[in-house]
Amino acid sequence: MNDPGLAALPSVRHSSRLVRRAVTVGSLCMLLIGMVLLYMLMQATNNRDLYERNYALLFYVNVAVAAVLLAGIAWVCYRLTLRLRQRRFGSRLLVKLAAIFALVGFAPGLLIYVVSYQFVSRSIETWFDVKVEGALEAGLSLGRVTLDTLSSEFTAKVRAAAPQLNEVSDNNASTQLEKMVDQLGATDTAIWTSAGTLVASGGQSRIQLSPDKPTSAQFRTARSERASAWIEGLEDAGSDAQASARIRVLVPLAASGLGLNPEPRFLLASKALPRNLVANALAVDTANREYQERALAREGLKRMYIGTLTLSLFLAVFAAILMAVVLGNQLARPLLLLAEGVSQVAAGDLTPKLAMQGKDELGGLTRAFATMTAQLSDARQAVEHSMAQVDAARANLQTILDNLTAGVIVLGPQGELLSANPGATRILQAPLAAHIGQPLAGVAGLQDFGQAVQAQFADFMLAKLEHEPDHWQQTFELGGSNAPMHSPFDRALTIVARGATLPGDARLLVFDDISEIVSAQRAQAWGEVARRLAHEIKNPLTPIQLSAERLEIKLSGKLLPPEQQVLNKSVKTIVDQVDAMKRLVNEFRDYARLPAAELKPVNLNALVQDVQQLYEADATHVPVRLELDANCPPVRGDAQQLRQVIHNLLQNAQDASDLPHADGSVAGPVVLRTNWLQAKGRVRLSVLDQGPGFEDAILKRAFEPYVTTKPKGTGLGLAVVKKIADEHGSRVDISNRVVEGKIVGAQVSLSLPVVNSSQS
Repeated sequence: MNDPGLAALPSVRHSSRLVRRAVTVGSLCMLLIGMVLLYMLMQATNNRDLYERNYALLFYVNVAVAAVLLAGIAWVCYRLTLRLRQRRFGSRLLVKLAAIFALVGFAPGLLIYVVSYQFVSRSIETWFDVKVEGALEAGLSLGRVTLDTLSSEFTAKVRAAAPQLNEVSDNNASTQLEKMVDQLGATDTAIWTSAGTLVASGGQSRIQLSPDKPTSAQFRTARSERASAWIEGLEDAGSDAQASARIRVLVPLAASGLGLNPEPRFLLASKALPRNLVANALAVDTANREYQERALAREGLKRMYIGTLTLSLFLAVFAAILMAVVLGNQLARPLLLLAEGVSQVAAGDLTPKLAMQGKDELGGLTRAFATMTAQLSDARQAVEHSMAQVDAARANLQTILDNLTAGVIVLGPQGELLSANPGATRILQAPLAAHIGQPLAGVAGLQDFGQAVQAQFADFMLAKLEHEPDHWQQTFELGGSNAPMHSPFDRALTIVARGATLPGDARLLVFDDISEIVSAQRAQAWGEVARRLAHEIKNPLTPIQLSAERLEIKLSGKLLPPEQQVLNKSVKTIVDQVDAMKRLVNEFRDYARLPAAELKPVNLNALVQDVQQLYEADATHVPVRLELDANCPPVRGDAQQLRQVIHNLLQNAQDASDLPHADGSVAGPVVLRTNWLQAKGRVRLSVLDQGPGFEDAILKRAFEPYVTTKPKGTGLGLAVVKKIADEHGSRVDISNRVVEGKIVGAQVSLSLPVVNSSQS
């Protein structure tokens, strides 16, 4: 047979594994997201442009993760609140652990946040110091002055060298320009017309396919101001600016007289700026530009950094709280499992308990507890099996005790009743079950018996100290002529009792009613006495009668009338007494020699009517009235013995009705009644008289031989009835008839078994 607890255990373990896996995957995801956010924060902090570009993404990802964590925390708080409201076991411990872990994670995070907030706020303010701003402006001014100086010097040199080209033809200009490159320290020189046509070039311009030409504005400036200077290449970034940065000067040349309408020409000279100067100038300019930009966005930058720091704090705190709850649950789960298991075991539930599969001490403890519970369950099953066997044995023993004809009583050390079987109640004719816990001597009608039993046990306990007997046995007489007025016994009882001790200082009393055995032995003894007495008495009776009659014959007519009268009277007395003695001897003989009953189907109503007809002719006797049940079936009996029973009962009833009443009233007729007791399968024969009834002493010994209330009775009538009833397997009951507390007669009943269909 499968245990439902064992069947549910794999599913519970599978669910536990799924929960652990979900928690593990969720923790790894949160750790990965946190590492990505930390990396992005580090990269964005080192690179302002990257930070500004990815700030929105970083912010929203932080907000999303924080929202997920906050939702998880809210769900956990809801579950904890629900557990607290339901008063589930271990809820307070789980809340306490979660609060401890959350506080441990939140307090350091809050401290770090406060310090970081102050640090970031003050650090950003220090970036925009007045001295730094002045130094940047001074650097910019220095760079401009230096560039202006270099540009002025180079312009003066070019203007001084320009007259050398006034009279040079266009064909020879290139040679002169090459010389001028070395002379001016320029990188290239060129002659341009006002229309933007290159006339000649020298230096690097000679190898360029499309050299840069000046703009129209620059031509106009040079014509009007006699010189135009500008710096190129500083707008480019990186190393290209350092290589291409140069000063360019455009100077007009005097018109030569070689043509009629000569077109105006201009000398363009270029000189590269020093690399260090360009790099420093660019660095100062870039720093100043960034400084100004950040100075303008100071508050926004501060909010950006503080917002990122706050989101990071929320992310860390929420993750810490959630991990605190999860870890607290993992730590508390074995304890709660143990506590719940202990409460279940305390309540008697020894079904298989859950066990943690971890390798730590708590997991081992839960497994040990589950093993212990399984062992307790096995032990309890063994005990229950043993108890079931004990209960079965006890039930069998109780069944045996309930069906024993003998009485069994268990007494306490002071003689108090602990238990009694139905046999004891039947024999002692007292409701012993209603007196459990009371002394046996305290039961009404059993005072003498209880005291005698207690005395026997007292003597037995003393005797055990000397030679250790295992039991005692004693015969008790209950009821009878010496019984108290309110004795519960309707007849004399002879009880043989046997006593022994039980574990726990209890006493066992076993007894049986041997009244029938004693009565049978007494009847057998009386029968033997009657047989011998009849034999011894009957032998001299006939000679006495014959001698008296012979004496009368011999002396008749030889005596005087007075003597003859005396003789006749004496002889008649002798003969009458001898006849009476013969009748008594015959009764003794009949009681002693009562033959075995031959049981056959008998119509009891017809037999009663036959017997009643014999009493109708005797008008002087008390009349007999019949009340016969027409539904009575045939009974199993001996017709001759049943006829004798009816005769004996009718004679006793008529004799009792002739006895005078205490109030002088006249007795009515004797009633002979039959009843069909279908539920019991018996026919009851009852004889009711209206005499003075029986005394209590006679009622208790009515069926013993030679117990009678009649002056001339032998006391064998009811004894013969009892003996015949025993032969028929019937029971004889005798009682007084009481109406309104007054005895109005006696009743003797005899129940006879009916003939079964298989016996008919």
